[in-house]
Amino acid sequence: MTLLSDATFGRGDGVAGLIDEEVDYDEASGLPFIRGRVLKGLLTEECANVMYALNESQRAVFAPAAAALFGNPGSKSKQSILNIGDAELPAALSDAVAASIRAKVLNPASVLDSLTALRRQTAVDEKTGAPEEGSLRTMRVVLRGTVFSAPLGVSSGDLTDAKSQALLAACVLALRRGGTGRNRGRGRLQVRLMQGASKDVTDDFFKLFKTFVGVAA
Repeated sequence: MTLLSDATFGRGDGVAGLIDEEVDYDEASGLPFIRGRVLKGLLTEECANVMYALNESQRAVFAPAAAALFGNPGSKSKQSILNIGDAELPAALSDAVAASIRAKVLNPASVLDSLTALRRQTAVDEKTGAPEEGSLRTMRVVLRGTVFSAPLGVSSGDLTDAKSQALLAACVLALRRGGTGRNRGRGRLQVRLMQGASKDVTDDFFKLFKTFVGVAA
């Protein structure tokens, strides 16, 4: 997953007097990450959007795959088999940072500052066009161009069902924004499905999706 614009995947708190919304990061290394449950929530949302866009017969084709991958909302009997781990920076970078911190060349704060920036914004009064008093907020953003990867697996069996592969690819390609402020220009994403470290299977899986919905590949 590549950030195409600055993004804030917040941890739900800030730093008193300094930052209103802080990103998730590893306190030992200063490296930002994105929680797996956040990514799964975004993909679940996109699955609902994809299913809504299909016609009735097309939805019937993918309904079992959608229920298997993401579960049925409110159902305890049909749980999601899809597991997504935290999205982290490349292992080589993480290892290099860890070594530099051990050698006291870097510290977690400097690492975090090198990969992020502070952005300030204020609400504007619609009538006067002036900034609203007390509305200045500071949030940390992870800089655009940052690349994350997250492990993906299933709790039972493997992801070999063609319809599950097809639907997952459609959801991945539909996921184009995430995080705080995603409706205001932040958090633009490019997400791909990788098999192993280097094989991109997104387009191959999406061809299956187009075949199932009757669109020429």
